[in-house]
Amino acid sequence: MPTLKISFPAGRYHATPSGHHVNEGQIEWPPSPWRMLRALVASGYNTQQWMEMPKVARSLFEKLSTCLPSYRLPCASASHSRHYMPVGSFEKGREKTTLVYDAWANVPNEDLIVHWKCDLVEEESTLLRQLANCLSYLGRSESWVDAELIDDSEIRSLQFNSFPHASGRPVGQNWEQMILMSAMKPDEYQSWRIAATEKSLLDFPLPEGKRKASAKLLKDRNRILAPYPVDILDCLQKDTAWWKHYRWSQPPGSERVVYWRPSDSLEVGVPHRILRPKAKSVTTILLAITTATGNKSALPTIQRTLPQAELIHRAVVGRVAKGGRVACPELTGKDSEGNPLTGRHEHAHVLPVDLDGDGHLDHIIIHAAMGLSDAAQTAIRTLRRTWTKGGVGELQIAMAGNGNLDALRSLPVPFSFQVDRVLGTPQGNTTWTSITPFVPPRFLKARGRNSLAGQVTSELESRGLPVPVLVEQMDWNDKTLPLRHFVRVRRGRKQPPNDIGFALRLEFAEPMRIAHPFSIGYASHFGLGLFGASPENV
Repeated sequence: MPTLKISFPAGRYHATPSGHHVNEGQIEWPPSPWRMLRALVASGYNTQQWMEMPKVARSLFEKLSTCLPSYRLPCASASHSRHYMPVGSFEKGREKTTLVYDAWANVPNEDLIVHWKCDLVEEESTLLRQLANCLSYLGRSESWVDAELIDDSEIRSLQFNSFPHASGRPVGQNWEQMILMSAMKPDEYQSWRIAATEKSLLDFPLPEGKRKASAKLLKDRNRILAPYPVDILDCLQKDTAWWKHYRWSQPPGSERVVYWRPSDSLEVGVPHRILRPKAKSVTTILLAITTATGNKSALPTIQRTLPQAELIHRAVVGRVAKGGRVACPELTGKDSEGNPLTGRHEHAHVLPVDLDGDGHLDHIIIHAAMGLSDAAQTAIRTLRRTWTKGGVGELQIAMAGNGNLDALRSLPVPFSFQVDRVLGTPQGNTTWTSITPFVPPRFLKARGRNSLAGQVTSELESRGLPVPVLVEQMDWNDKTLPLRHFVRVRRGRKQPPNDIGFALRLEFAEPMRIAHPFSIGYASHFGLGLFGASPENV
């Protein structure tokens, strides 16, 4: 009994069931008996140099068409892709396209077994083996196959899990029915063809007696007989264009049969989503900035601390929002109702810093004492680029580390020196000086709460920091002069009452060890008003 073993080298089987459109995404699994016979016939014409079907081939296909095959199906899963295919016309200057679905079965490294319960003579088996060995695809041309005829001894231990329906045969649970296309038995087709043609020829009878039929009558009778292939083998050789020309709804000589298969033969379902574990809460993330060429001199200067911080903040909040409403108080500083948070400025500070001391911003510290949520961490971690006005173009961003502020102290030299300057030494410091200019948040007065010292003191108190014993305005010199050229006004936001920046020195009665970066005043959450331990004490 003939048995074919078919493997799929590409791991895919593409075939649309008969009667279905390709965009329905249906997959014919297993391959229908009609498709199997047609593929073997095509193999004969393509590889055996047939001009017409030889006698041994006719007997082979007649035997194969008399019985329905059984299948042993490997496990497979359904998949598809979508393509916008051009249709060869233009509209409004653009080529029109149409959406096409390409569905296929993903077949693992197991073989498909097809078995017919019929006996073949040696010549027929030899021809079937040749046709199978030359079979290159099954279904659509991208369904590459390797096929071979195997001996009966190899299938004795196999159980076929897809077979034609038989009345009275119990199947049980976890089975499903499907409709496949099969060839009619040769004698059944002949009986059907005779009945169909006789009925169609009733209107064109042959003359009685010795009278000859006219040429027109013979032409009409031939026209009536043309849509009816002479036998089942002729049916197998008619292409789709031929039978559609004669308005057949399905290939002549074919019939639909019911098959059974396991309900999990072709798995279809929603892909399993791998749930990423939520990131543990952290307070600080360090980002590194570089250019595409690695040229440090092309990085933004320290005077652009405020606009660079705003660009980063806007990008991070946008990634959290994803076009919707932002609900991330640690980044926005507002609650779910849009009201500003009260407390000690525990939401995020975005602080661009120059850790290597070359006058260009190379890192960004994002610190939120209230903690950064999983959404905020994901948005910051996946940020890849930013820009600078008048610069070289796109700046690349990568996360350099996360955790708490003390983790920054593990950075190597020369970064560690500047980290100790920003955070202060572990034992604390009594003298702190401006790293970026302090911009008063209110109008300056000569004395009282709104004086320069009064505004610094109130800003420290609002953050729970001790009151300094001395607030001193530093002289402008080579070290402090760069602070005069900082950008001090936020774009499109509330302007400072006084567009002026100060370089200050703060003295405390006892060493102060800060729990978060020490920035006060206007735009303190965006890098202005940042103080560090005095360089002489670091």
